[in-house]
Amino acid sequence: MERVVLHCDMNNFYASVECLYQPKLRGRPVAVAGDVEQRHGIVLAKNYEAKRFGVATGNPLWMAKQLCPEIIFVPPHFDRYLQFSALAREIYSDYTDQVESFGLDECWLDVSGSTHLLGDGRTIADELRRRIKYELGITASVGVSFNKIFAKLGSDLKKPDATTVITRDNYRDVVWPLPMSDLLYVGPATARKLQSYAIHTIGDLALAHTDFLRGLLGKIGLMLWSFANGHDASAVTNAGVHPVIKSVGNSTTTPKDLVSDDDVKITLFILCESVAERLREQNFQCDTVQISMRYVDLWSCERQLKLDFPICNSESLFQAAFHLYQKHRLPDKAIRSLGVRACGLSLAENIQISFLPEISCAQRQDDLEHAVDDIRRRFGHFIIQRGIALTDHALSHLDPKADHVIHPVGFLK
Repeated sequence: MERVVLHCDMNNFYASVECLYQPKLRGRPVAVAGDVEQRHGIVLAKNYEAKRFGVATGNPLWMAKQLCPEIIFVPPHFDRYLQFSALAREIYSDYTDQVESFGLDECWLDVSGSTHLLGDGRTIADELRRRIKYELGITASVGVSFNKIFAKLGSDLKKPDATTVITRDNYRDVVWPLPMSDLLYVGPATARKLQSYAIHTIGDLALAHTDFLRGLLGKIGLMLWSFANGHDASAVTNAGVHPVIKSVGNSTTTPKDLVSDDDVKITLFILCESVAERLREQNFQCDTVQISMRYVDLWSCERQLKLDFPICNSESLFQAAFHLYQKHRLPDKAIRSLGVRACGLSLAENIQISFLPEISCAQRQDDLEHAVDDIRRRFGHFIIQRGIALTDHALSHLDPKADHVIHPVGFLK
């Protein structure tokens, strides 16, 4: 039986939700924007009225204002977006138990087992769009196809509030003329490389020789060739199934440039506390610590360190992260953003008691931080802070565990 896969994409999700809460914004150019004072001053999302002026996601706010002088900036409300995302998934669950999220505003649905009861793919897609519009007050575009890649392409082709069907019979006519950059996982660097060899459309990619693509892009080249030819056979995972966690990390753009070691220490301690708390919540420990540094000229690098034994406390994470910073920092160059990631995860079970001083010290620190977790859950994050955090309120007034941005889930697990 031919699979029937849908990809639902809620149109201009963040901006649509904000306009729903503020009806006076409807019909006017609106952008959901980061906090300029916290140096997060970019466009996170925009509506179609702003898009017509050339405003794009990621634009600095001053650029968006130049392109559209009448644009209205509103702050993000991630609690609302999470709520609407959950409500949309409740609607999807009425049609299938195979619902796979791709970020907050996008989901794949495999409705192959429902077509004999609810109609063909287009019928189900139109019904989904009608319900989302009526029950949530926002619109969605839906792609219908025989695989996930083409279903996503379909949802991108017509916006807003449209259904696009891509079949085995018409995909060469519908998909192949599209720019090669429209294909999932063809980023700007890959696109430039392919264009230098006169591969401009998805059809060009589909007809290219596999040996050539393997030599040019490695395994990714073969994957993209398969996508272009409709050979994607990846399954839509069941609702509630989460991908295996391979790392836990957090990063932040600081409200001011980090010019001293103390500035870096404050930010690293906050990030390490966030990462360590998440590790403990998931009952994980890590044996590798990675940091990322972005400087004021936007040059960035990542460095990592293998640990002598697994850890899950912020003190040990910080010591490793600060060591990496001291070893690899660029002298006389201020840092704009920092990130910390815990890798090489394993379950923190059946931990053997050790008489080695460094291991027993780490285990005592783990116990201490478990107690801190309990206190913060009851009274809030800022009820307990490190002494160094009190020396700079601008840098220390950050709760990265609560104030983090939710990124899309990757298609490749």
